[in-house]
Amino acid sequence: MYNNILVPVVFDHGGRAAASLKVAKELLNDGGKVTLIHVMEEVPSYATTYLPEGLAERHHDEAVETLTGIAKGVDVPVDAVVIHGHAYSSILEYSQKHGTDCIVIASHKPGFEDYFLGSTAARVVRHAKCGVHILR
Repeated sequence: MYNNILVPVVFDHGGRAAASLKVAKELLNDGGKVTLIHVMEEVPSYATTYLPEGLAERHHDEAVETLTGIAKGVDVPVDAVVIHGHAYSSILEYSQKHGTDCIVIASHKPGFEDYFLGSTAARVVRHAKCGVHILR
């Protein structure tokens, strides 16, 4: 069905990444590729002076290792990418820039605040220029 699938991963959502990757694998055409992406929120500049030297780089490297671990054992090509920015806008930007034809994203059960602000998944669905599959 799809040749270039993007799977956003949030580490505090438990096993949702493995489920998203499984769905992406099922939707992938032969010869296609999957990209696992994690967006690290930017730390405000006033706070960076209080952080230990090299902490951001270590967190970036740990995130890449975690994504690589999630992809281990999957028999389709999987890239692991960590970017910095705001979650939904960075996912959409990356998707457009890299020619993604499908985004497979896990969503949590909406809470009260989501009805006013919208979850990342809801914003991705509204603004994506490609197909989006939501996992609950």
